[in-house]
Amino acid sequence: MTVAEFAKKYSLEVLSLPAPEREIKGGYMGDLLSWVMGRAKADQAWITIMSNQNIIAVATLIDFACIILAEDVRLEENLIETAKTKGVNILTTKLPAFEVACEICKEL
Repeated sequence: MTVAEFAKKYSLEVLSLPAPEREIKGGYMGDLLSWVMGRAKADQAWITIMSNQNIIAVATLIDFACIILAEDVRLEENLIETAKTKGVNILTTKLPAFEVACEICKEL
C-alpha cells in the first residue's frame, strides 16, 4: 500500500507528502533514535512520538517510506518544510502508537 493510500484509508493527517507513491513494506515503532537506526529497514513506516529535527535525519538515513507521528504529535512548521525538502513523508494521528502498528500489520 502506498503512503497516500494508507493515510487516506486510516484518516491520518498529512504534514509532508513529497513522495505519496512510496510503498509501505513493513513498520517499525520506536523512540530511541540510536536503536531505530540500528534495527529499522528501508521502506518501513516508522511510528514514533518524537518531534525534533533528528527524526528527519534518521528517516533519510534509513530511507523510511514515511514517519507516522502517533498520539497527535505535531511538528513545527520549519521541520515540516525541511521534511518536504528532504523528501520525507510525515503523517500524524491521534491514535496511540500500538493501534497504528496494528493497522499497518493488517495491510501486510
